[in-house]
Amino acid sequence: MTKPCPCGKLDAKKRPLAVTVCCLPYIDGKLAAPDAEALMRSRYSAFALEKAGYLLSTWHVSQRPASLEFESSVKWLGLQVQNHTVVDATHSEVTFVARQRDRTGRAIRLLEHSRFVSENGCWYYVNGDSF
Repeated sequence: MTKPCPCGKLDAKKRPLAVTVCCLPYIDGKLAAPDAEALMRSRYSAFALEKAGYLLSTWHVSQRPASLEFESSVKWLGLQVQNHTVVDATHSEVTFVARQRDRTGRAIRLLEHSRFVSENGCWYYVNGDSF
């Protein structure tokens, strides 16, 4: 059986989607994320799978860091998308909660309201506000 996607997206029968049909086609560059929510989900999965190249390539150039390091002791536990708002044809916002366990074993909830922009048919993460 194929592993469930880290983003936790479910199919029509409420079963977890396999990573190979959910986020991996975006991460592997076979498909472009069709909207900001799909990009956000694939970026969460890329964090869980430690795919720095994808994360950097989908970060808007105006905000993109020079490099990205992963904390090997962090375990990503789940994602809940709370809201996806289409602002206009090229701007969207996504509010989500991502859960992780840090190196001490402590569970952490990250709540973020993120902004995305579409340029030349590709969606990019711009920035976000954490709560």
